[in-house]
Amino acid sequence: MILWLNPSTGLSGDMLLGALLDLGAPIAEVRAAIASACHSGWQLDAERVEGGALRAKVRVEDGAVDKRRATEILDMVSSVSSEPVAAMAARAVTAITKARGEFSDTSHADVELYEIGQMDTVVDIVGVAAAVHSLGISHVYCAPVALGSGEITTRQGTLSTPTPVTLALLKGAKTRGIDVSAETVTPTGAALLVAMEAKYDPMPTMRIERAGYGAGGMTFPGRTNVLQAMLGTIGHVNGTRELILMETNLDDVTGELLGRLMSQLMDTGALDAWTSVAVMKKGRPAHLVHVLCEPGDAPRLQERLFAESGTLGIRTSSVMRTALPRSTVTVDVAGQRVRVKVGPYGAKAEHDDVVSASAASGLPVWDVMARALDASRTN
Repeated sequence: MILWLNPSTGLSGDMLLGALLDLGAPIAEVRAAIASACHSGWQLDAERVEGGALRAKVRVEDGAVDKRRATEILDMVSSVSSEPVAAMAARAVTAITKARGEFSDTSHADVELYEIGQMDTVVDIVGVAAAVHSLGISHVYCAPVALGSGEITTRQGTLSTPTPVTLALLKGAKTRGIDVSAETVTPTGAALLVAMEAKYDPMPTMRIERAGYGAGGMTFPGRTNVLQAMLGTIGHVNGTRELILMETNLDDVTGELLGRLMSQLMDTGALDAWTSVAVMKKGRPAHLVHVLCEPGDAPRLQERLFAESGTLGIRTSSVMRTALPRSTVTVDVAGQRVRVKVGPYGAKAEHDDVVSASAASGLPVWDVMARALDASRTN
């Protein structure tokens, strides 16, 4: 799935979370992910506001904690039970700490986070990562981000907006100014764009499936403070569609485990799964595992591939596949039912059916296959 964001009045963590919930991310699943990082002291709800947008309401009991070290926040988000969700959340926190570290003499890990070290930041970051995962989002595109001006008061004093940390996080992003004297983009919102690897390109040609709106907490005269989001898919063009290809190198598994892995991936929803021989560094023999799947199935298959293979990294890319039309007919061979897949340029009998019919009839496998193909031509 493709996510398109239109931050016409800016972006914050709770606006993005509200928009994703409005797009259909199950709030129970989002809460469960947050609970695995923050065991208590928070509450997440959602409510409709004027105009129909959804506001993510985050309440925390965090008043006694005025700052946290970066490592504390990273440890919290890294403990999320779902590995892909934890990885995205960790990317957001790491981006914040690196940006904050540019203005500190301490190492990134020792940087002290004030407002962005509060529990609500953790809730927003983990919540957004969980929502992106549950919606099966594989690509994120973003319109130019609207930046206000003015000043804000922080625990570190009065700062110009956008703040230095926000500007550091927005390096490479497309932005535009709006006539609003307020902080329209928060460090959390900017860090989540980094974590989602947002592309600042025009909206791709896609079929819009759903639209969602996330409301911000501030009000601006004559302007609706809402983040617009759209969820879509690349449409079919002459049988061509966008799919996801995942790959990983394995040099420490047996053939038996590889065979079982292929079956598990297919059972989990892969369109295809296969291996090829590779030679890794230092001349080590290895196998390259390939998984082809629908964009919406990618998070689930990635999690299964991590869990079952023991790999520490998976490469993911978007590919276009052109598939010819096909149909399946069932024919009778010596009293046995055999399915045959028929395409524009040929036909092929299902191997499992051929083997079963051969065992039941006593005919050789090649004979069953030939009879099935002959029968399919007259079906």
